[in-house]
Parts: sequence; C-alpha cells; structure tokens
Amino acid sequence: MEKRHAEEALKFLVVIPHYNHAATLREVVQRCRKIWPHVLVVDDGSALSPQETLRGLDVAWVQHPINRGKGCAILTAAAWAQEHGFTHIITLDADGQHDPAEIPLFVQRAQCVPGALVVGVRKFDASVPFGSRFGRKFGNFWVHVQTGKAVQDIQSGYRCYPVGMLQVLPTWSKRYAFEVEIVVRALWAGFAVEEVDISVTYGPDRISHFSPWKDNFRLTVLNTYLTVRSMLPLAHRQYQQTPQGPVRQSYFVTLRENLTAPGSVVRNALSAAWGIFCGSIAFPGLRQVWLFWGAGWWNLNRLVCVGFEKLCVGPFVPAICIEVGYFLRHGYWLTEFNTTTLGRQVMQRVWEWLLGSLVVAPVLAAVTFCVVATVGWALRRGLHEHA
Repeated sequence: MEKRHAEEALKFLVVIPHYNHAATLREVVQRCRKIWPHVLVVDDGSALSPQETLRGLDVAWVQHPINRGKGCAILTAAAWAQEHGFTHIITLDADGQHDPAEIPLFVQRAQCVPGALVVGVRKFDASVPFGSRFGRKFGNFWVHVQTGKAVQDIQSGYRCYPVGMLQVLPTWSKRYAFEVEIVVRALWAGFAVEEVDISVTYGPDRISHFSPWKDNFRLTVLNTYLTVRSMLPLAHRQYQQTPQGPVRQSYFVTLRENLTAPGSVVRNALSAAWGIFCGSIAFPGLRQVWLFWGAGWWNLNRLVCVGFEKLCVGPFVPAICIEVGYFLRHGYWLTEFNTTTLGRQVMQRVWEWLLGSLVVAPVLAAVTFCVVATVGWALRRGLHEHA
C-alpha cells in the first residue's frame, strides 16, 4: 500500500534543454506533448528566442540570458520543477535524436525505483558516428574505474533525474561533462543508476554543439579529477532515499554496520588480499597504480586496500621474494649476506626480487583472503549472537 501511494505521489516533468535548434525544437515539443502533458523548454541563451517557435503550444519555457551550458540548463529545470511540485525530470535533446514515444519507459522504471537515476542506453547501428561509439566506450571504461560499477551509456542525454538528487549532489561541470559527473557522483553517494534501452536517430542535418577540442579537454580534466578522487581512501558523502527525498548519512560507517552488511566480509577479504598482492609485487610506483585501479574497478574498500598494502613496506616481504627468486634460479636458498651478494650482485638480487614476487604475491594474497574472511565471519557471527 505504501509503495502504491509513493508511486502515485511521483510527478514527472519532461525537460528539453535547447540551444540554437530552432529547426527541430517545435516538432520535438509537439511529439512530447502527445505523450506527456507537462513539458518545459530551457533555452540556454540561443541566438533567437524560442518564443516564436513555441507560439501556440501548451508548453512552459525559461530562458538563460547567455549560454551557460547543458549542465546549468538541467539544474535550472530541476529548480523550476521543485517550485512547481514535480519530483522527477526527464531530459531529452532538442535535435530530434531521441524518440519522445519512449518517455513512458523512464516513468515506469522510475516508479519501480523512485530514488534512482534512469539512463537511456542508445541502440547503436552503422549510422552512428564513430566518435559517438568510441566516446561511449571510453567514458564507460573510466566510470567503471572510478566507481566500480558498470554503466552502459555514460554519455546518453535521455535520462530521468530525481529532483532531490540533483539538489544534493555537488558538481562543478556546467556543460556536456555534467552528464558524466552526475552519474559518478550519484554512484559514489549511494544512489542507484538504472538503465532502459532506447532508440536514437542521427539525421544528416543534425546540429551538434559538442566541441571536439573544448569539450574533450573538459572531459579529460574531469576524468582526471574523478579518477584521482576515487583513488583517495576517503569516504564519500552518502545519502539514503526516503519518501521525503534523499537524506544525508554520516561519512563513516560503524564497525557493526560494516561487518554485518551483505557481502561485506567477502569484500573486505578481497580488499585485504588485493592490498597485500600490490604491496608484495616488485614493481615500485606501478603497483600503487594497480592498487587504486583495481580498488575502483572491483569496488573494493580503499581503506582496507591501503592499510594492508602498507603492511608490506619494509625489508621483510622483499627479502622473502628475493629468497624465493634465488631458489627458483639456483635450486637452493641464499644464505650468505655480504658485500658481494648484496653489493656487487645487487642487480641479480633485483631480478630475483621481481621473479620471486610473482610467486610470493599471489600466495600471500590467497592466505590473507582466507585469514581475513575467517576472522570476518567469526566477528559477524558474534555480532549477530549478541544483537
């Protein structure tokens, strides 16, 4: 009953960000009005006011005096939507590439998961430009690294945003990069990202305002920042979805919550094992890159990864690697430590360190996983017994 009332309380606004698409805007609005009664056009400082283009159509519109970027247009729409009692906005492009008949797909998915960001996954065929296909794969890869979650179409502009989510997530991208940043920050903050399959049409007269130099530079800067931020073992601000909207949670999770959360024991054990593996492998500098890349890609606990990686700092683990490498080369252990073996033969020891680490790292990682998992299950069982 509560779920049904929550769904009935949802109110959707179709938003069309517009910038110099006068030739297609009216048709897009008319098609949207046939599907959905509530439509808002956000004109982002077009050379010609959309007033004449929209004359006679039952549609709301707001205008930026100057071009501020698609991200600003979406945030303007979110503020307008809140003022007029809407809970969600569905954005689609003004150039006609998106089919308004698919608006109900977003409504249905949002009704199932009201607090989720719903992204339309475009069905690409041979008519889609190579740049769009490559850009999607490239962007999807980096989002996976930054969040540990797979998103199929990070650059799609056909989306459904909860208004409350847009109001609580901080972003500094104001143009096309906004649509990438908001997905990453939503996943970091604990929001769900749902996907629906959509069609896309790239006509021969399609006008794109994407600047290969400026916008790709902005995306590069953004991805660099997001990747570096994802590597830092610092907690992200978390939100919990409630019927009244997203509510901010504490930055830190208690030990009890961390140990009793579903899948936490395996995740912590994998995090510890990955930290030990990267700390043991004999590739200084590169192993830190591996550490944070793997932590992001597999959505591991970065604090645990870094903590266990630091356990390998010092002579103990490298010494074991050298001994194992020496044994692999000669069939017996290195027992003499003098100026010859540790001085003139230092390059041989380095080679043995590299060789031995290929054996020691996975073995120590496996042992660490078993130990941490065993301790985790024991602690979790104890917490449940005393709950």
